[in-house]
Amino acid sequence: MDAPATTSGKNDMSGGGGWFTPRKVPSAPPPDGDQETPERRRPAVLRPVGRPAASGVASPAPDLAPPTAPVPEADSVDPRHVPAQRSAPAAEEGSADALLIRRTMTEIGPVADKVTSYFYALLFVRHPELRSLFPAAMDAQRDRLLKALLTAAEHLDDTPVLVDYLENLGRGHRKYGTRAEHYPAVGECLIGALSKYAAAVWTPETEAAWVRAYTTMSQVMIDAAASDELRAPAWWQAEIVAHDLRTPDVAILTVRPDQPYPFLAGQYTSLETPWWPRVWRHYSFASAPRSDGLLTFHVKAVPAGWVSNALVHRARPGDVIRLGPPAGSMTVDHTTDSGLLCLGGGTGIAPIKALVEDVAEHGERRPVEVFYGARTDHDLYDIDTMLRLQQSHPWLSVRAVIDQRAHLQLPDALRAYGPWHEYDAYLSGPPGMIRSGIDTLRDIGIPSSRIRHDSVEELFAGAG
Repeated sequence: MDAPATTSGKNDMSGGGGWFTPRKVPSAPPPDGDQETPERRRPAVLRPVGRPAASGVASPAPDLAPPTAPVPEADSVDPRHVPAQRSAPAAEEGSADALLIRRTMTEIGPVADKVTSYFYALLFVRHPELRSLFPAAMDAQRDRLLKALLTAAEHLDDTPVLVDYLENLGRGHRKYGTRAEHYPAVGECLIGALSKYAAAVWTPETEAAWVRAYTTMSQVMIDAAASDELRAPAWWQAEIVAHDLRTPDVAILTVRPDQPYPFLAGQYTSLETPWWPRVWRHYSFASAPRSDGLLTFHVKAVPAGWVSNALVHRARPGDVIRLGPPAGSMTVDHTTDSGLLCLGGGTGIAPIKALVEDVAEHGERRPVEVFYGARTDHDLYDIDTMLRLQQSHPWLSVRAVIDQRAHLQLPDALRAYGPWHEYDAYLSGPPGMIRSGIDTLRDIGIPSSRIRHDSVEELFAGAG
């Protein structure tokens, strides 16, 4: 998400506020003897104005049962849990609430742009104090709202996946200044927009399903943010200490955070530049954690990409950017000795390089096979680094697959060099490459549980 944390809310269009009344709850015990947990507000049961509470609309449960409401912004998405990796459940399957939520999503599909525009119009008119939490230009923001709705709707009945997704969102939303009391306002306006444009299928039962889901899911995000507040800042300041322009549109940036920044190889974070306040974009870490605390990112300037063009063409050593919290779980499981099959395309080679370094630092000798995909020789901007790693580590093999002069495309190369049954697969690169790679890996017998990849819809499509 590139703005406040949020999700869904109300169908009464006659005024703002009054529908959600937060109530205080006791703080959770502080972990490991830390300071007192900051008191946070828990959204109360959501009830439509002038109408008794719907039957079965209960207070937030400690677990998600059923987990059935989306959130408008996807800031930190588990790389293993995105639409490209798993198909959505059939329309006739799932819990009763899930069916009602999906029916709403199907109904608004053809007019999704109007729904999101109307939602933000309601939000900024009813709650103008929230406007400052969002970027000045809202086009990308509207796109993220729809993507997050679709992502959450896909996992309505998969509680572990959805909880992980929401907890990442709650932690990531802290950098926008999102507070617990913002959730009710956003929910009110989102359900207002949904009920207007899904009027043909909107019923009291549908509203109750959204209310139950929103109440529970918002609490997951609030609790995750409150817990994270005990351990980490909302964001880190980071000074650019090196800016290496590898090609006219690809730069490697090295930054020094103002305080320790814990992360794992294979994860990613969000960056904000001083030139585009409140506009955050996702980038993967291009190295494993280093003893000097420096972080490295590979950035490709994309057409009309505000952040990427600023980082590639405008940023210089001495400039200070902001970092959000780390996210993602495209990480190495060091409790096994399975081989790693890594596919990296374009700047997607950055987290693959980090994974190789991670294996090396753990002193392991498990086989690591890297396929470095590119359209032209020019796009292999970091091939020398990967070949040096190969020379240093006999367990590492690096193969470049160049579209314009290869007899085998990347999917064919995977088939030619197998078998890969004893390998865990990692993919990072353009969405098309990830989708075709996933299909190929499944075809050659690697189960989905052993395929990890960056978020197709958020990490790359939103990296402007």
